[in-house]
Amino acid sequence: MVNLYDILKNNKSLKDVSDLKETVWINDDLKNFDSVKDNFDINFKHIYDAQKRLERYAPLIRILFSETEESKGIIESKIVEISKMKNLLEDKYNTHILGRLLLKLDSHLPIAGSVKSREGIYEVLRYAEKLALENNLIKETDDYSLLASDESRKFFSKYTIQAGSTGNLGLSIGIMSSKLGFKTIIHMSSDAKTWKKEMLRDCGVEVREYETDYSIAVDKGRQESSKDDMSYFVDDENSMNLFLGYSVAALRLKNQLEEMKIKVDKEHPLFVYLPCGIGGAPGGIAFGLKHVFADNVHCFFVEPTHAPCMLIGMATKLHDKISVNDFNIDGKTEADGLAVGRASKLVGKYMENILSGIFTIDDYKLYDILKMLYNSENINIEPSACAAFEGLISSEDEEISKYINHHKLSEYIDNSTHIAWATGGSLVPEEVMREYFLK
Repeated sequence: MVNLYDILKNNKSLKDVSDLKETVWINDDLKNFDSVKDNFDINFKHIYDAQKRLERYAPLIRILFSETEESKGIIESKIVEISKMKNLLEDKYNTHILGRLLLKLDSHLPIAGSVKSREGIYEVLRYAEKLALENNLIKETDDYSLLASDESRKFFSKYTIQAGSTGNLGLSIGIMSSKLGFKTIIHMSSDAKTWKKEMLRDCGVEVREYETDYSIAVDKGRQESSKDDMSYFVDDENSMNLFLGYSVAALRLKNQLEEMKIKVDKEHPLFVYLPCGIGGAPGGIAFGLKHVFADNVHCFFVEPTHAPCMLIGMATKLHDKISVNDFNIDGKTEADGLAVGRASKLVGKYMENILSGIFTIDDYKLYDILKMLYNSENINIEPSACAAFEGLISSEDEEISKYINHHKLSEYIDNSTHIAWATGGSLVPEEVMREYFLK
């Protein structure tokens, strides 16, 4: 039983969180990366292996999804500098952002239109590869476009893939699974947007709806899948495959920054702001970034004030053993992709010594930011993705100033690069986007 009084009495950050105030929490357990990198079950070799698997699948992806023709089947997003947006943020929120501001457009990743294109699709492909290799449909040295055949689709149709989702993960798994021929069932919580459910059904996916939160939908999906030997459950709360799919982003980002001639070293620090729900996407990306850039990258998560499950889990060190409901927080937020009440234990434990901190953001700001980004840069993203910008808005917060000084970054901060990670948006129907603007 969680004793809320004992938790709050000596912790101002958690008291502010429980009062639904915007909060900046700095992780006092952050360690030098070289000192902790061998403490994990996975390492750079596993990240590289995940990247190679995606490359093997590129010929198949190119055939199945015409939108990947230009990238030759590689699922990747652009990164752009958004100096006009930077000026708007500084003016509206009376702050000064030192260094360059970039936007990582995972909101426009092909196929699923969100950051989930990285991991949901990766896990489906990994499972399909396992089945195909075991049943002699392909060899690892083959051209994987062989799996586009009617014979392969007929084979995969004997198997079911299931997952629990608030929306975007379900889209990525559903779209890819159904394209390969799998029977697919997505269990969706009450937070999921109607248009996402309709899009899945249009792809031939069975959608099961629950008038409950995300965790219950996941539990129901897990239970249903366990009853069928031919069913595979994509477990957002515990999947190492999802985590690795996300981590590949770091290898791609390194190349993109080099192409832009942007340095990342001690004198040119990199700050990355990642919207956070259960933690899989930001956790996997942060894990990859630390392996690529070590202590020269500073990773921050951003959560809604009404769903700060990762902050609560990490600040108390209870991870999945504590929920926002234990703090009398309702978990209701316009940021549907972040509407999670209990954080992933896997991710929380992995982030203990590598995450720099967590911001929380009020819902009302999400729509202001959405409109500002469109007006300044002509870029549409969904409300959940807008959360990333809170890291820039609060860049002069007292806790951040202490962090900068503690890590001896003051003399280099003018040389810094900031990346807001846009996690979803390009598949949002036009009429829904109009509703966002009206809000």
